[in-house]
Amino acid sequence: MQTKPIDLLIVKPGSQRKLYGDLSKVLSGLEPPIWAAMLAAFVREAGFSVKIVDMEIEPEMLAPLLIETRPRLIAITVSGTNPSASTMNMVGVRVISDKIKESGMTIPTILMGLHPSSLPERTMREEPVDMVCQGEGFHTLAGLLKNHENKEIEGLWYRCAGEIKNNPMAELVDPDKLPVPAFDLLPMRNYRAHNWHGWTNGRVRQPYGVIYTSLGCPYSCSFCCINALFGIHKIRQRDPHLVIEDIAYLVNNYGIKNIKIIDEMFAFKESHVNKICDLITERGYDLNIWAYARVDTLTENMVGKMKKAGINWLGLGFESGSKKIRDGVTKGRFGNKEVLNAVKMIRGSDISIIGNFIFGLPGDDIETMTETLDMAKNLNCEYTNFYVCMAYPGSRLYDETDPRDLPGSWEGYSQFSYETKPLPTRHLRAEEVLKFRDRAFNEFYGSKEYRDMMSAKFGEEILSEIGDMLKYKLSRRLLGD
Repeated sequence: MQTKPIDLLIVKPGSQRKLYGDLSKVLSGLEPPIWAAMLAAFVREAGFSVKIVDMEIEPEMLAPLLIETRPRLIAITVSGTNPSASTMNMVGVRVISDKIKESGMTIPTILMGLHPSSLPERTMREEPVDMVCQGEGFHTLAGLLKNHENKEIEGLWYRCAGEIKNNPMAELVDPDKLPVPAFDLLPMRNYRAHNWHGWTNGRVRQPYGVIYTSLGCPYSCSFCCINALFGIHKIRQRDPHLVIEDIAYLVNNYGIKNIKIIDEMFAFKESHVNKICDLITERGYDLNIWAYARVDTLTENMVGKMKKAGINWLGLGFESGSKKIRDGVTKGRFGNKEVLNAVKMIRGSDISIIGNFIFGLPGDDIETMTETLDMAKNLNCEYTNFYVCMAYPGSRLYDETDPRDLPGSWEGYSQFSYETKPLPTRHLRAEEVLKFRDRAFNEFYGSKEYRDMMSAKFGEEILSEIGDMLKYKLSRRLLGD
């Protein structure tokens, strides 16, 4: 039975199996597409009907839903606002475009997200879509749904008489005007936390939810691209009383305990963090949360409140063991002493640490990358991410990089794919950086010091899971696999 046509269908590309290989089967997380849910809630509150298809979870739903709902507009959201999360997901966009074409229906399409905002003109040239949104998209989508003939809508890139035209970016949304994300339009039972996130929840990874407490970031690290979505280096914090209602919705409707605070910089303003933590504690929720922080913004009082509220993991961007290399990408003003003090403070509150390191920053050589690996070993974080440096579209590093040194495909921007291609440094070839990274991963997770620490903290059963992680050998074209 055909239902009434809807105003908007939001589609999130599915590319994880291709980008993560065998890691996608068990170890990696499957996150609810928070931007799809936020955009859906915003336009629904404005009076428009909307549905979401997450191609990662339900790829078979797109074709029948097109026929059933006959949407007036399709928005493809290239999910992900963390630096590495959007560009690589462009590999799934063409699949969606092809399926829309196969349906035989003529429906206007708009491509949205961090990557299209970073390269709007190129995206218009290369992708078979009618429009591109540069910016967050809230006001742009609502404007299109009110009058799709209006080409003066802010944030819109479009074609006119064979030429690509564009309007200025739309005004940024007030985070306090955003309703609870439309989680009810997503298959919430199917999402799962990362394997390590479950270590502080009895290895239970489902159900899983994500929330924002702020949008944007005030910092300007040269390798980071997230502010291309916002057009400004600024943080906009959401009223803690609204944040707690978002959490309450996840807890009360889906029984969610595992939560990711997806803010690029959660631990920024102490009063904001403390109020959110106090509200969680007052409600008595039993949560297992992780969030991002910085070495130079944490305080003991803040960290203590975090732990009490159920924040069991903090992700910190140490990036490099060399302060000279960190300074070269404007990554804070902290030294290695401050790094050690922050780690001691966090561990003093029994919060686990996700340490993030990057190999192949512009000034790196074997000596400085070895310093980075040595720092990772000395800190011995409960979980450590080793990345290779990429010049992501939207970052200052992208603008400064010779195009010949960039990956030849969007898949090449993935950290774990066959096509991964890091930047060369002033001293090293791309393949030397990638080889060092893959060796560092095995060296770190296979070390006795790490295994002993993890066994003491989480129990012997965790060692088998770490052993399973080490069984996955990434295939790399650049390394001749």
